[in-house]
Amino acid sequence: MLDLTCTNTPLCTNLNPKIGRAMASGTQDSGEQKLPPQTQRLQIYSNTNTGVSPFWREKYEREAKRYWDVFYKRHKDRFFKDRHYLDKEWGAYFSVRGRKVILEAGCGAGNTIFPVIASYPDAFVYACDFSPRAIELVKMHEDFKESHVNAFVSDLTADDLCKEMLPSSVDIVTMIFMLSAVSPEKMPLVLQNVRRVIKPNGYVLFRDYATGDLAQERFSGKDQKISDDFYVRGDGTRAYYFSNEFLTNLFIENGFNVHKLDVCCKQVENRSRELIMNRRWVQAVFRVSDGSNSSSYKEDEANHLDTDNIAKEIKQNNSNGGLNDSAIDLSEGVAADMFGVLPSSEYEVIEINLRGWNFKISLLSKEYQHTCKSTGLMLWESARLMASVLAENPNIVAGKRVLELGCGCGGICSMIAAKYADQVVATDGDGFALDLLAKNVASNIEPPLLTKLSTKRLEWGNRDHIESIKEVNNIGFDVIMGTDVTYIPEAILPLFATAKELIAASGSSQDDNVPVLILCHIFRRVDEPTLLSAAAQFGFRLLDKWPTGISTNLSQSIIGNWFIDNGLKDDLPSTALNILLFCKE
Repeated sequence: MLDLTCTNTPLCTNLNPKIGRAMASGTQDSGEQKLPPQTQRLQIYSNTNTGVSPFWREKYEREAKRYWDVFYKRHKDRFFKDRHYLDKEWGAYFSVRGRKVILEAGCGAGNTIFPVIASYPDAFVYACDFSPRAIELVKMHEDFKESHVNAFVSDLTADDLCKEMLPSSVDIVTMIFMLSAVSPEKMPLVLQNVRRVIKPNGYVLFRDYATGDLAQERFSGKDQKISDDFYVRGDGTRAYYFSNEFLTNLFIENGFNVHKLDVCCKQVENRSRELIMNRRWVQAVFRVSDGSNSSSYKEDEANHLDTDNIAKEIKQNNSNGGLNDSAIDLSEGVAADMFGVLPSSEYEVIEINLRGWNFKISLLSKEYQHTCKSTGLMLWESARLMASVLAENPNIVAGKRVLELGCGCGGICSMIAAKYADQVVATDGDGFALDLLAKNVASNIEPPLLTKLSTKRLEWGNRDHIESIKEVNNIGFDVIMGTDVTYIPEAILPLFATAKELIAASGSSQDDNVPVLILCHIFRRVDEPTLLSAAAQFGFRLLDKWPTGISTNLSQSIIGNWFIDNGLKDDLPSTALNILLFCKE
C-alpha cells in the first residue's frame, strides 16, 4: 500500500478573486467552509459572450471554402431537401414564354437545379459554388446533363462570372440560402458580379435566414458571434440573419430595385421532443435598376405579379415530429441549433490503446470542437495520462470507493478504476456528455465491471445532486479524481466545496489509507497558487505534486513512484501536464 502520510507545505493566502469552471457556485467566507443549502447555478462555460476572437474570425473567412468542402464531404447530397416549393412560390417568373437562362448562385449539391429542370425542361442552368466537392456532387447526379446544366466552381466575391457566361445573358438568378454564408462586407461584391450577367429585365429570386429565427436565438447564448447578425456554426460554416432594412439597402445600393419582399414565419411542433420551433426567413424578388428598366410596382401589378411588401405568417404543426413541409428548407444546417444537440453525423469513434487497455470512444468530431462549448464532448490529454497512471498503478484505487468529477463523455479513468476498485461513480454536469458517457461505458466494459460503475449527474455545488451522490455512497469516497477540471476560474471554489462534501472521513479507507483528491491538468487560466489557496479554504492539504514534487528528496515523492520503471515519462501525451495530490487536513 502507498504511504499517504500528510506533510506540511506553504500555501498561497491570497485567493484570486476571479476564481471559477462551472456548473454551480459556492463562494465561501473566511471562516468554516460549508456548502450553502442554496447555490447559484453556473453554466459549463462563461456567460460573458465575447464573440469570436479576431484569430478565428480571420480563419473562418480565409478558409470558408474548406469548411464548406468538408461539409459536403461529410453530408454529400443527403443533408438538404430538394426545393420543390420553387414552382409554387415563383412559378410566374419561370413560366413566362421563351427558354429561360438561369444562374443558380451557390448551388450546393443541386437541390434547386434539378427540381427546376424537372418542372421546366427547356431551361438552361448555370450552377456555381465555391466548394469543388459540391460541384462534383452536382455532376454526379443522375439527372445531370451538360445540355441543360453548366456546373463550375466560382467564388462570387472574387471570380468574374463573365468568364463563364456572356454579360447580360441571364433571365433569372436564384440565391437560396446562399448569401448568408458570405461575410457582410463582401456581399456587395457578389451582387455586383451577378448584376453584370443578368439581363435588364431579369429577376433575382432570393430566400435566406431572417433576424429572429430560432437558430439565431440559440447562437445568442454562445460565443459564436462574428459580427452583428453574423454567426459561425459548430462546423465552421457561417450564417447571416437578414433584416428587411439591411437587405433592402444592400440590393438598392448595388443597382437593384425591390420588386417584392416578404418575411415568412413558420411554427413547427416536434411532439416527440415537446418542442415548438419558430423559423423565420426572408423571401424576396429584385430587379436591375437602370435606365433601360425602371419597372415600378404599378407596372408589376399590371403584369399580375404580387408586389405587397408584407410579412406572411405561415404556421403548421407536424404531428409526427418531422420537419417535412416543403415551404421551408428546414434542414438548412440548423439541427443542432433547433434541438440543442448535435446530429449523430457530428460524432466520431476513436480508438484508444494505452497500457494494455483498448477503448472505442464516441466523441465530438474534431472539426466541431473549436466552437462547441460543451467541453465534456471531447477527450483531454490529462484523461489519457491519468488513465495510464491508474493502469500502471492499480493500488491507487484497489479496494476503494472512487468518484470522478467532470469526467466528460470518455470516462476512461473510471472504466480502468472499475477493474480494481470496489465502487466507481463517474459524474459530469453536462447532460449531453453524461448520455454519451453511459453509452461509452456500456460498449467498452463487461457486465461484471458494470455492476461496480455508475454514472450520475453532478453540478458542483448543487445540493440536490450532492445528496443524490450520497444516496449511492453515504460514507464518502476514498479517492476523488478530476482531469482538466480546473481551467475556468468560477468553478474552483464549487469544485473543492463539492469534494469536501463527498470525500471519506480520515481513516475510513481500507488499511487506514488517507482519502485523497487527485487533480490532473494543464495550467491555463487558473494557476497553481490559486488552486492551493482554494484547496486550503476547504480543508485540503497538498501531499505531493508532479513533475516537480514538494520535496528535494525524490525518493519520498508519492506521485514520482507512480512513474518509476513503467515508461510513463517517455509516453506523456503532453509535457505541460501536472498532477496535484491532496488530503484532508
